[in-house]
Amino acid sequence: MSKRITLALGVHNHQPVGNFDFVLEHAYQQAYLPFLKVLQDHSHVRIALHYSGFLLKWLQTHHPDVLGMITSLVQRGQVEMLTGGFYEPVLPIIPDVDKVAQIKRLSEVIDKVFGFQPMGMWLAERVWEPHLPLSIARAGVKYAVIDDSHFKYAGLADEDLLGYYITEEQGALLSLFPISKTLRYSIPFQEPGETIEYLRDLATEDGGRIAVFADDGEKFGIWPGTHQHCYGDRWLERFFNELKANEDWIEIFTFGELIGSRPALGRVYLPTASYAEMMEWALPARAVAPYEEFQKMVHEDKQLDRYGVYVRGGFWRNFLAKYPESNNMHKKMLAVSQKVGLLTEEKGASVLVRRAQDELFQGQCNDAYWHGVFGGLYLNHLRSAIYGHLLEAEKIADGALHAEDEWVDVQRVDFDGDGAEEILVHTPDLNLYFDPAEGGSLFEMDFKPLSVNLLDTLARREEGYHRKLKTPSNPQSTDSEVASIHDRVQAKEEGLEKFLYYDWHRRVSLLDHFLAEETSLEIFSRCQQREQGDFIEGKYQHRLRRRKNGLTLKLIREGRLWSGEEAIPFSVSKSLKMLARGATLGIEYRLENKSLQEVACWFGVEFNFALLAGRAPDRYYWVEGAELEDPCLASMGETPEALYFGLQDEYLGLKISLHLDQPAILWRFPIETVSQSE
Repeated sequence: MSKRITLALGVHNHQPVGNFDFVLEHAYQQAYLPFLKVLQDHSHVRIALHYSGFLLKWLQTHHPDVLGMITSLVQRGQVEMLTGGFYEPVLPIIPDVDKVAQIKRLSEVIDKVFGFQPMGMWLAERVWEPHLPLSIARAGVKYAVIDDSHFKYAGLADEDLLGYYITEEQGALLSLFPISKTLRYSIPFQEPGETIEYLRDLATEDGGRIAVFADDGEKFGIWPGTHQHCYGDRWLERFFNELKANEDWIEIFTFGELIGSRPALGRVYLPTASYAEMMEWALPARAVAPYEEFQKMVHEDKQLDRYGVYVRGGFWRNFLAKYPESNNMHKKMLAVSQKVGLLTEEKGASVLVRRAQDELFQGQCNDAYWHGVFGGLYLNHLRSAIYGHLLEAEKIADGALHAEDEWVDVQRVDFDGDGAEEILVHTPDLNLYFDPAEGGSLFEMDFKPLSVNLLDTLARREEGYHRKLKTPSNPQSTDSEVASIHDRVQAKEEGLEKFLYYDWHRRVSLLDHFLAEETSLEIFSRCQQREQGDFIEGKYQHRLRRRKNGLTLKLIREGRLWSGEEAIPFSVSKSLKMLARGATLGIEYRLENKSLQEVACWFGVEFNFALLAGRAPDRYYWVEGAELEDPCLASMGETPEALYFGLQDEYLGLKISLHLDQPAILWRFPIETVSQSE
């Protein structure tokens, strides 16, 4: 009796909320459409397809014909559609009510567009936590596909992973298919025959084993070199032909068919995990080199197969600790979700609630919350989109929950989960978030008419891959192989190392500097200045006073200035006046030397603004009474005797103005990060 094996295939297609139209069009032409055309010509290949909601909506608008192509594949039983979180959230980090609602919404759209009721789901970035089955099951999902590494972390071996398992949470059952890392790395990067031979080695006489491949659709045309490889060199067609030529022993089933026809291999409880690369990216920068060294040592000792599973990186939520800016977005999302929840309780299943939910769900899209081989958090247009949608949801909720035109809400709450209270001020036009424990800083300033966070900045931090900038290497591959995006080390841009400066504090606003008199703009822009005060990250006391038409917040720190080796008591007080209507913030400083000793230093207040395009001609600095040689936002310069100045964004129709009561020296410079991206 000949040996046989079952193969289950899945492809996941996704684009981030906020990505540019030309990027989506490129992805469509290079990967999504050609893949479907090849699939259409090979009816023997049965596969599960997943399209995230943002991409699906874009296809409905820009390429509706392709939806008809997919529908025909579904109708002839060749394609099974997978659901998931509508806008591809990392499920563990959003509220349970949103988990269920996002999955149900995508399932509804799949049913409406393709006439298919999905049983299974794609788990965004395969980020798994043990509590997930409860919410997933409540959304009507029967199975999910996740990496085999998750199972190996639970102690299972390769030979145990040729089928599916059942897990549960509080009695809610969920079937789990382990994705083969071997197949994930060989398809489409090795010759089709090598994958066939790998499957041959797994085949058994009873044919009971199931091998699973499921991965990103972008690797079939968008990843570097893959369009020519998959379609010019016809890799995909050759692979499908190999499956046809070996169909007597390679049986292709969809996941849904296997759930109904094959028994589970057993019960399993998986630890927190994602795919191995993601867990490495989640590590703090200082931990990356030792991790890679240990991994290399195990590999060189030829012990990777035996012990590699015990070489684990971090935990996805570590991104929220690694990047405070990601944490701020996440906590903003949670706060907005609560507001939308209140709106839902008050208004029920109304059109208004659905609009607010849709904006909230877009603000939960995962890509801008983390960083790995893809730009993610470092791509300011993705962060801007997240804040934009969250603010739209918040505005809808605020408009329904506040009957009056003028109002001020203030909260003292540990917003960012650091153990200290922040002060959150909300009005119809502005959100102003202050952190008394971190320099009395202003870390979020939302201009609500345009739904933009003006302080959506990112500090310059060391990344684990920065050390490789001095020793770039080319992707290692043979003539017959294309390197996986995870294996590629791109050659650096010329002179990129000149931008490797790191900030020792967050790039927020209302930061109170006391600088040595020899400090230059260049030194300050590199964050290499000598601070003579302890105010940047020091704790400020605060007092709130409500007024008839607004609110006053006073932030006070009794700190120190250094004169040589001597610490001198010094007080900084800043009073912030906010109105119940209008987009203005009044700031009054009071500085007091509490000693009789003079201190020679410069006092300066730092503001950081985010207007996206550093070299766009319609976004620039302006200074009244001065002509700037280079006014673009990426410029660096000094203007003496500045009194009235600001930033202009003609694209958004936004003008930020700062008006001083006495002239001062104005420094301006860009914060430019160095990050890897595909």
